[in-house]
Amino acid sequence: MTGGGHGIGRALCHRLRKENCDIVVADIEETAAKKVAETVDGRAFALDVGNETELSEFVNQVEQEIGPIDLFVSNAGVGFGDAVTGAASKQGGQVACDDRWEACWRVNVMAHVYAARELVPRMRERGGGYLVNVASAAGLLSQIGDAAYSATKHAAVAFAESLAITHGEQGIHVSVVCPQAVATRMIGIEDDSDLREGGFGGNDVDGILSPEAVAECIVAGIDERRFLILPHSPVATYFQRKANDHDRWISGMQRFQRKLSEKKA
Repeated sequence: MTGGGHGIGRALCHRLRKENCDIVVADIEETAAKKVAETVDGRAFALDVGNETELSEFVNQVEQEIGPIDLFVSNAGVGFGDAVTGAASKQGGQVACDDRWEACWRVNVMAHVYAARELVPRMRERGGGYLVNVASAAGLLSQIGDAAYSATKHAAVAFAESLAITHGEQGIHVSVVCPQAVATRMIGIEDDSDLREGGFGGNDVDGILSPEAVAECIVAGIDERRFLILPHSPVATYFQRKANDHDRWISGMQRFQRKLSEKKA
């Protein structure tokens, strides 16, 4: 479990432990990973998923010391927001533009690629396995106010599709998870908070789910071998509307953006 120290990753570690899974918790914050591992009788590892060497060494160590990885959840993700001048801006934002895009690309996309490079050959040789890639509804729709996040989450969904198409007949199952707002640090809500308000760019329009609710949905999707796991059910309708009339969908999103801007003013 990457990104297992907080949020969805943490909740999923607890939920999978109920299924008698042996849990390995990986997170860039080693202290957080250790804290979760202690509660699920698992192992903790410090890991920067955007570093291919680190991820490769992590997989090797887990398989050598613990055993074959049957289910790998690639959950870590980042988002920073655009500057006030929008998607094409090189100014402002939480971090510099090039750093925003580079971090999103490495963590939101290449981390899935690095994991697959290590695990697909092993799983194929063993006769199968399961890859769960946590993306976002932004990968099917868009996230107002965060171009790098939206673009890289689209890429993450596309890569998961490619994995499923290429390796499905080799016994390798793939799921991609596309939630909207979840009560995590990504939208400014700390672990164990009862807060259910917040979000940015209107991503709380269909309600903020708890990480535990999302974990339940993911486990159900795994049990059913579903490729596309949608914790927020309205996303399926939005995705269909977008596919049926892309121009109309863009116009609707432009109106929604105006509405959000007016609320800020």
